[in-house]
Amino acid sequence: MSRSSRIGPAIRPGPRERSRGAERRDGEDLGAARTPDTGAAAREVAAPSPQEGRLERVIAAQVRRMRQAAGLTLAELAARSGISKPMLSKIENANTSCSLTTLARLADALDVPVTSLFRGADDQREAVFTPAGAGARIVARGTRVGHDYTLLGGLRGPHKRMEAHLVTLTERSETFPLFQHPGTELIYMLEGEMVYDHGEASYTMRPGDALQLDGEGIHGPRDLATLPIRFLSVVAYSAGAGDQT
Repeated sequence: MSRSSRIGPAIRPGPRERSRGAERRDGEDLGAARTPDTGAAAREVAAPSPQEGRLERVIAAQVRRMRQAAGLTLAELAARSGISKPMLSKIENANTSCSLTTLARLADALDVPVTSLFRGADDQREAVFTPAGAGARIVARGTRVGHDYTLLGGLRGPHKRMEAHLVTLTERSETFPLFQHPGTELIYMLEGEMVYDHGEASYTMRPGDALQLDGEGIHGPRDLATLPIRFLSVVAYSAGAGDQT
């Protein structure tokens, strides 16, 4: 008997056996453990909250500002405070959180109160943006005679502190409105020419001229020399003064 007759015919795998073999080779459908993803997707993190690291950024800005105001280099501040230069660099770049001991050393080295390093941490700074043409039109005594007042914005906070108006004068009038109010006013001429009174003084104003005045003194335009006239009026109030108007 030949060797081939003793071993018998070779058995070929059927379609089911071949598919199972492919599954074992691929390893995708057998529940095999997947290798953890170490690519870019695995390094992604959620965006930090706007408040996260806010205190560190405030301290960083204050330390850098005070060091530069004192004319100190990082190395010099490090020598004064006993804090290493690399650590100071991390503090000024908001890359670390300072301990109370570190803050005390920094304050001593900069000769400032510790609390000054936190200045601005709790303040919400106000800003008012008024797009072109979107300012509120204010009805004033001069509106009916061609005096147009447009409110460009006002910072108020707990008290009214500042208001800005764009004033446009388009018609002559024998009677001009006079004003008196708390605070300080800045008038900046943009177009035209006018004579502006403040108390007993008179000022001829042309484009580019500026007049700063005490609002308690009676003031207003007296002569409209060249029309149209446009000027910017900014009134700044002391704390609480704006609430009296």
